[in-house]
This record gives sequence, C-alpha cells and structure tokens, in this order.
Amino acid sequence: MKYAAILEYDGTGFCGWQTQRHARNVQDCVDSALSKVADESVRAVCAGRTDAGVHAVGQVIHFETNVRRSPDEWRNGVNAQLPADVSVAGISEVSDDFHARFSAKCRRYHYIVLNYPDRRALLRRFTARIYRRLDAEAMHRSAQALVGEHDFSSFRGAGCQSASPVRRVISIDVRRSGNFVVIKTCADAFLQHMVRNIAGVLLAVGSGEVSEARVGEVLACRDRTQAGITAESCGLYLSKVEYDACYDLPEVVLSDSLIFLGAASGLVS
Repeated sequence: MKYAAILEYDGTGFCGWQTQRHARNVQDCVDSALSKVADESVRAVCAGRTDAGVHAVGQVIHFETNVRRSPDEWRNGVNAQLPADVSVAGISEVSDDFHARFSAKCRRYHYIVLNYPDRRALLRRFTARIYRRLDAEAMHRSAQALVGEHDFSSFRGAGCQSASPVRRVISIDVRRSGNFVVIKTCADAFLQHMVRNIAGVLLAVGSGEVSEARVGEVLACRDRTQAGITAESCGLYLSKVEYDACYDLPEVVLSDSLIFLGAASGLVS
C-alpha cells in the first residue's frame, strides 16, 4: 500500500529534511515513527527538501508499506512517536502512481518578516527580523520581474545539485499586514536557497538599499555573487504542495500556524 501524509514541523532544531549521519534531521524522525507504527522498516519520500532552520506547514510525503491501517490510526500512531517539533496533519491512501516529488504541480513558500524596531522574544524562531521600515509595495513591484520561466542561476545556492537552473515562477506576491511583511512565492520547483536568495534582494529593495530595477538586473546577470545576502532561514515556510485532484490527498487546514504568528488570513491562504 502507498500512503501520502502532510507534515508540519518547526525547523529550528533540525539540520534540514535530509538524513545526515551526525545531525538531527526531519527525515530520520519521520522514518523512525512510521517504522514503529508499521512494525517494519519504512522510508518516506518528501515533496521538497527543506534546509536547516526552515519550517513547514504543508510538507507532503509518501511511503509504502505492507501494513494497512486507517488514516486515523496512522495519524494518531505516528504523532505519538514523533518529537514535539514534528506532527502529521493528515494521512490518506493514494494510488500507486503518486509520487510526493514528481507528481507535484507546484510548491508554495511563505517568507515572513517581522518589520518592527524592537525585539519580540516569542517570534524570534519563526520570523526574520528587519528593524528598518520596509516598502512592501516596492518589493512587490520589483518581484514581478521574476515571474515566468527563467534561468535562476543568480538565486541558486552554491551547493545546489539540480541539473538545470531553469525554473518557472508562477506568482510572487509581497504584502504588509501590520508589522509583518509576507513574501509568497509559487513555482513549479525551486533551487537550493532560491527563495531565501530572492528574499535577500527584495529586502534590500524594501529597505531602500537598491533600486526596484535591481531584481531584474540580478536575474539577467546569472551570477550568484550579484544577488547579495541569503535571508535567514527562520522566516521561511514550505506552506503548500499542489497536486491533481485525482490523487485525493487529505484535506487539512494548513494556515493556522501562520495565522498564529500574526499574519492576516488573507496573506497565508
């Protein structure tokens, strides 16, 4: 049998999704929990590997097992075995042709910035902090240069192993909600550090350090050294992965954790 599950996790205490021998990672926690419930070795495949410190409210995995259990039995059993910073929002049985990574139509990320002149202790792990007032409208206008299919070499991490730097950004939206600025990016797929590198340039635009035209210029030069800093990981969330309706993935509310951070529901839908 093949099952799909939607995961939420606080990435603060993890080196990322992928298994690493000497570092705590999400995959090992999930595989261990699934294997205990199934009473056999189970290996999960994720929709997109998140980096160290990156959070998720809509990570999708699939796994195969000889054990048949109801969705509630899987969800409750796995959650009982997981550490407190990882949880399963829903599990359902899926067809054999489903693949968490290759069946995905698009992926959505949110980058959440607390734009406030003073420190806020309770949000330090879950938002990036920028003290200088950001012009979210300028950030939004400049970000539109990234929409479409482009060579995103300028926004690619040095360790990226993707065969091609070409990706299709379906939409990118920047809005302010009170003291929060949220960057929402949807693409067919992402390169390593791509969202954080895009956020780094947009934050420079928003703070007035560079002009609005700079985003398009960086994209065109295809040179990572021109893109500036990589924005900190604590503000980044894998928020949703979308598939064809025929796969009938579990219906869960994915936005509650983001709303809790103070962003308006219209920004995180």
